[in-house]
Amino acid sequence: MKLSITTLLYAASAALLIATACNNAAPTKALADQGSDPLLSHMDSSQQPNEDFFMFANNGWFKANPIPASETSNGIFKTIQDDVNDAIKKICEHAAAATDATPGSNKQKIGDFYASGMDTVAIAQLGFGALAEEIKKVTAITNTNELLAQIAHQQRIGAGGMFGFYVNNDDMNSAKYAIFLSQGGLGLPNRDYYFNTDERAKNIRTQYVAYIAEALTLSGVDKASAATSADMIMKLETSLAKACRKLEALRDPYANYNKKSIVEFSKSTPNINWQVMLANMGIKNPDTVVIGQPEFFTALDKLVKETSLDTWKDYCRWQYLNTFSPYLNKELDQAHFNFYAKTLSGQQEQKPRWKRIVEQTDGSLGELIGQVYVDEHLPKGSKEKLMEIGLNIKAVYAERIKALDWMGDSTKQKALSKLDKIIFKVGYPDKWKDMSSMQITRKNFVQNVINANAWGYDDMVRKFGQPVDRTEWGMYPQTYNAYYNPSNNEICVPGCNIYVPGFELADDAVLYGIIGGSTFGHEITHGFDDQGSQYDENGNLNNWWTAEDKRKFGEKTKLIVQQFNNYTVLDSIHVNGDATQGENIADLGGVVMGYEAFKKTPQYKNNEIIAGLTPDQRFFLGYAYAWMVNRRPEAMQRMILTDVHAPAQWRINGPLSNMPEFYKTFDVKEGDKMYRPDSMRVKIW
Repeated sequence: MKLSITTLLYAASAALLIATACNNAAPTKALADQGSDPLLSHMDSSQQPNEDFFMFANNGWFKANPIPASETSNGIFKTIQDDVNDAIKKICEHAAAATDATPGSNKQKIGDFYASGMDTVAIAQLGFGALAEEIKKVTAITNTNELLAQIAHQQRIGAGGMFGFYVNNDDMNSAKYAIFLSQGGLGLPNRDYYFNTDERAKNIRTQYVAYIAEALTLSGVDKASAATSADMIMKLETSLAKACRKLEALRDPYANYNKKSIVEFSKSTPNINWQVMLANMGIKNPDTVVIGQPEFFTALDKLVKETSLDTWKDYCRWQYLNTFSPYLNKELDQAHFNFYAKTLSGQQEQKPRWKRIVEQTDGSLGELIGQVYVDEHLPKGSKEKLMEIGLNIKAVYAERIKALDWMGDSTKQKALSKLDKIIFKVGYPDKWKDMSSMQITRKNFVQNVINANAWGYDDMVRKFGQPVDRTEWGMYPQTYNAYYNPSNNEICVPGCNIYVPGFELADDAVLYGIIGGSTFGHEITHGFDDQGSQYDENGNLNNWWTAEDKRKFGEKTKLIVQQFNNYTVLDSIHVNGDATQGENIADLGGVVMGYEAFKKTPQYKNNEIIAGLTPDQRFFLGYAYAWMVNRRPEAMQRMILTDVHAPAQWRINGPLSNMPEFYKTFDVKEGDKMYRPDSMRVKIW
């Protein structure tokens, strides 16, 4: 595909800029104002591609587009999300205007949900009273059994508490659904926030306790009691956090799979009868349960007995407040924002209300929004073009596996079989979920959120005991993201991933850099990263490797862990190479596969120059565009502690510094920051 606008003058100027930059000389003045090709206008000529390619490719855009006060980051994700939100806003406003919509129809649900969220007068009038009936249930608790029944109820409506719970494919038998219980119940993002000793972490803990006390006060508790309760809640959560595993320890699927009978598990937790608990949570006749972290539930069982009932009741009240404050009155909403967005992520002010309600409507009713979005806003042919790129990536992946010099024939054949059986869910689903039973009105926003949460929960638990539905999607067509699910051996690429901001029609270099490399190539590689490689072609945890091939693979993954551990993000904070290794492997595999597939296109074969850039230059700049994201320092710190993805800068510089084709294209030599000795370059897939 060709770009829609090019000029000879622009192409000549672009060629001068890139040639100068690639020769490590001082580049000429940035040409952002001399043309419309984003790859050029995003460049920063004061940066050198062989020193920091991420900044060279994107800093021109960052300079022209500072992070808005209402955001924690800015870049391609926000640009595309803004376009998607504009479309969803139109869908919501159109539905809200149809006051005569048929009761129970999709239009009525979308319109009433959105209208209830925008009705700040009604929300203010209800205030905390919108949760009055729920809080009464907490106040009425008189013993441990009633406490556990309340926790079960809170799980069902999205308020959570105590532990994590979900129903999904059994890792050992992907054709059946299993019940999973995991560590959880924390108000801070993960265990490290409770124990790290740096000044940032200490300040966050202080602010968190203050926020709990403020929220309790706003809900009607007197200040002195609220302060005491906040301290006790923090103490309880810290005890829960102490029993939680670190982020990197959650990556071992075998260590986090501990299947027990319900009877056996209940015996190990004498203060929690899991047969009763799961029945209260809507699970009918469970025989077994998969425990993610047994030591957590041992600790939880002791806390159920040793922590006072009053503290647990305060904790339950806090779960309601912390979950639903964004949907309540202005004061509670602002208190929640001040801690979670401002303190934790550096966001300076709230997004416009319409944008927040659009995002919440999409989050709660995305299946309904998606149907309209596909019909009215997704470009025709998107699904077909995405599938074309995906299948081309899959084909070169097979070629790469066959040519591997470190993998034996037996393992290669199994890898090829797994690759061949990967299910592609692209664009939008062929069938939509029936959400007719969900009750939505214009009267009570928080109740609408609760009803949507409860519907989603019931939709999940009803699967238990049923055959696994491998056609079900885990994302909506309007979601700018993608995933690989090892239990189904599938990738999902929603339709809006077709968008490339700034291009009416992107050329293949850009498409294969972004959609081919960072999307399809990345997600397919997850089937062969340190975690995904432990699942077989049918989605079961099963070692399909020979011992020698597994050893060689482990040596290669150790190299990528070491590489990313050495990247410094803030002060002394480094990328967590262990926690991020799966994503780093996927990034490297993705860009390699994207490049190999691009080499088969006419644009590459004909050495077609566009906007003064060679095919190779456009491909690598296009890949850098895929991760054009600038974050606030607070958001960066949170990402390092909680996210299995490395920050965007190292998702570009990391994998590209392992590619000899990149070295050749941008004249990277020993001594340059992007240079890695050949012996240290990671070569996996």
